[in-house]
Amino acid sequence: MPTTAHPVRYDAYAFSQALGDLIRVVQFRDRDRACCHDLSVSQCYALEAVIQAGELSVNQLAAHLFVDKSTASRVVSGLEARGMVERVPDPSDARRVRLRATRQGLAVHERITVELTGEYRALLERFDPDVAAGMTEMLRLLAHSFSERVDTSSGRCCTISHAQERS
Repeated sequence: MPTTAHPVRYDAYAFSQALGDLIRVVQFRDRDRACCHDLSVSQCYALEAVIQAGELSVNQLAAHLFVDKSTASRVVSGLEARGMVERVPDPSDARRVRLRATRQGLAVHERITVELTGEYRALLERFDPDVAAGMTEMLRLLAHSFSERVDTSSGRCCTISHAQERS
């Protein structure tokens, strides 16, 4: 653990620890909720992305999930086997397909969303409304800031330069 001699580094370390704690809890909750509907967390995230976009290519889904195309394809195959998504011809290029949620996929997503929204509502009710709104905005800013630093184009990990790590 860094010493307090470097407050910025300590703050970054404390931030990292707190964020890690939050991510672990949320991922467990997501996994628990997804399992209730016979889906993996990755499949839930993929289904949500397809529904939000209306239609996506596998490449677009891979970029959205920060994974490579083959990983996205495996996730989609699982969703397709469960009747949650379908591959439809891309109107602009007959060689390509687009992903679209089925009625079953929309229904499962709706059930999961209702369950999670109820949990989040109960959580947010513990806070002053202005604090709850501020937390929501902070989470959006964090997600945006983190996504700007993610690059999956090389197909390999460790793409953050050492210069960025020291800053």
